[in-house]
Amino acid sequence: MRHLVLRESTGLRYFTFFYLYVMQGLPAGFGMTAVVNYLIGRNLSAATVATFSAVVGLPWALQFVWGPLIDKYQDSIIGQRKQWVVLTQLVAALASLALLLVHDPVAQLPLLKLAFVVHSVFASIQDASVDAIAISVVPEQERGRVNAFMRGGFLLGISAGAAGLGWVLHRYGFFEAALTQTLALLALTVLTFFIRLDRTDQLLPTFGHRAGLPHPTDNPSVDWLFRALFQAIVAPRTLKLFAIIAAAYLCFGMFGWAYNYHLIHVLHWPDSDVSILQGGWGTLATLGITVTGGILADRLGPARLQRRVLLVLGVFLLLFCSLSFLWPQAPFAILGLLVWNMADPSLSVAALPLLMALCQPRIEGSQFTTYMALVNLCGVSGAYLTGLLLEYLSVPVLGGACGVVVLLLFWLLGGNAARTATTPTIPAA
Repeated sequence: MRHLVLRESTGLRYFTFFYLYVMQGLPAGFGMTAVVNYLIGRNLSAATVATFSAVVGLPWALQFVWGPLIDKYQDSIIGQRKQWVVLTQLVAALASLALLLVHDPVAQLPLLKLAFVVHSVFASIQDASVDAIAISVVPEQERGRVNAFMRGGFLLGISAGAAGLGWVLHRYGFFEAALTQTLALLALTVLTFFIRLDRTDQLLPTFGHRAGLPHPTDNPSVDWLFRALFQAIVAPRTLKLFAIIAAAYLCFGMFGWAYNYHLIHVLHWPDSDVSILQGGWGTLATLGITVTGGILADRLGPARLQRRVLLVLGVFLLLFCSLSFLWPQAPFAILGLLVWNMADPSLSVAALPLLMALCQPRIEGSQFTTYMALVNLCGVSGAYLTGLLLEYLSVPVLGGACGVVVLLLFWLLGGNAARTATTPTIPAA
């Protein structure tokens, strides 16, 4: 166990951030894919299911609340910010036990929604803590590949949650699926306990201060945190670059949600088939592309890679939606579903290293979680807006409009925003 030190092992960094994101993907795949598809398959309205998705995803859009708290109390004898990871992992696993109170997801929709929201709150704090640790311990030349492993872990977790737990849901019942998720999260939490960031970190917390170990007064003041965070985020080139990334996530989320709804509600596909395709073959087929994208991000630079991703996916959206008369043909529809499963991870392996490069020391948690909170807000807003827009627009028209916006973002990224933005020097803590 003494060799499990993140700063001293490249392989351990890849493995650790991979499985930490598996933990995040598992409940995301279960709640946002398997359960959402299950509710659509029970003939709930688009607005009702979209509202469920938006409410469950809302805690992820409020991550900016946790960033300053994590950075304010970042120093710990068990590792910088590690105390947040272990604590929130444990509480999130225990919070998922509330799902065991749900026996009929449709009849108990308010309770189902509440249980997932409580879990999402603690999972979002865990995510913010893990991202801050990644920025502080991963060398810049490894960030593309580490982000690929992080995204790959998230995809594998989504696969297990959507396809695996989706199968358990339909084969055995909701209770068994929720219990399986809880046991898996608890097992991975135990693993996290034994991994240290630095060799001098302790496995167990102690009371009182010991010489040579971080002291509570070493933490930055709240006033300095907010001044530094504001100064880093409002830099004009930073704002422009982030706006492009956020708008791309919004478009991708809108079409992905709308296409799933179209397959189940209009083409009458069984929701279990959609979940298995997304969480099984769709996710597994994306893993290789995600890892390759991480390598390219380190070699080409994340800005150049992101621009190419926007071009390819923008053209795909326009072509695929213009051929919507072929969607009733199962092979063509499946191809579209599998290709679109690659959209979010392809964007992420380019966009996340860009956002990490903008983050300043000592405010990594606050700054990155602010970015991710706004990105997640785009996903939540996209689901909610799609539920409303589908009352007036067809899915092909909505997807074509998203394709036009994505190509516009490709053009905008060709300017100054394509260069890595430089944030101002922040004052010393």
